[in-house]
Amino acid sequence: MSLPPALQGRLALPAIGSPMFIVSSPELVIAQCTNGIVGSFPALNARPAEALEEWIVRIKAALAAHDAAHPDRPSAPFAVNQIVHRSNDRLQRDLQVCVTHKVPIVITSLGAREDVFAAVHSYGGIVLHDVINQTFAHKAIEKGADGLILVAAGAGGHAGVISPFALVGETRAWFDGPIALSGAIATGGAILAAQAMGADLGYVGSAFIATEEANATPAYKAMIVDSSAEDIVYTNLITGVHGNYLAQSLRNAGLDPDHLPESDPTQMSFASGSKKAWKDIWGSGQGVGAVHAVVPAAVLIDRLKREYAEARARLGLAPPSRAAA
Repeated sequence: MSLPPALQGRLALPAIGSPMFIVSSPELVIAQCTNGIVGSFPALNARPAEALEEWIVRIKAALAAHDAAHPDRPSAPFAVNQIVHRSNDRLQRDLQVCVTHKVPIVITSLGAREDVFAAVHSYGGIVLHDVINQTFAHKAIEKGADGLILVAAGAGGHAGVISPFALVGETRAWFDGPIALSGAIATGGAILAAQAMGADLGYVGSAFIATEEANATPAYKAMIVDSSAEDIVYTNLITGVHGNYLAQSLRNAGLDPDHLPESDPTQMSFASGSKKAWKDIWGSGQGVGAVHAVVPAAVLIDRLKREYAEARARLGLAPPSRAAA
């Protein structure tokens, strides 16, 4: 295991709740952290920009209160996701808020920049960077990222197309730091499988859309419950970068999932004033077949913990412990 000190002994399950655009809320992050996994949210979810500081203060206060009441099971650290793409005109302001409040983990996406990494390191924070291939992985580590989030085939959001077996194996051949694996991680067994391949953490996203705390519409949550891996469509039409989406939401928007046009990647924009042309087209990874009901986040995490323990037992491994996680 190559967990950074900030995570050692703080996890009841070796997992990160991934930051999901619009969906990840302070309530979801708090529920994730107090139940023993890293909770995260995109900075851009806090709108207007002034709300980001309010969100971070709220999360920190809730986690401190939990820790005071439960010294035997402290909360896991939280993370804020920063989109480093050049069109994100909030980046510098949002990054400064993270520095001011010493956000323990910053997840960076769509761009690796030394100045961003240095800003987080200035107060002792750690940076995990999203990558879909070895070129981006090497670039991120060379520029100062502390760890990598390997976004493999089947992941929600801006997913890659490389098998998780290949992506983890090739990365571990040269990198011995923290690795989280993303790609249809929706069961405790999948989290253990990620570790067996050489990752330290499972990166769980789509399953949390169907939780009570998620900022998703009831229709979105119901579609997650009703869908399976075959209902996921990989396209760059929505943002200019390839990602996975629910086929039924594409049909509801008047599109044919089997005959989607290509988009121009240069039109991708994360500017604060940009309009979302496809606000009712919903992202999801291929792990949704494991989701059967909308439940509180604590119930989902309990299921993942149980499945993780059962998977270890099937392999004759010792029961998991918070220290080991």
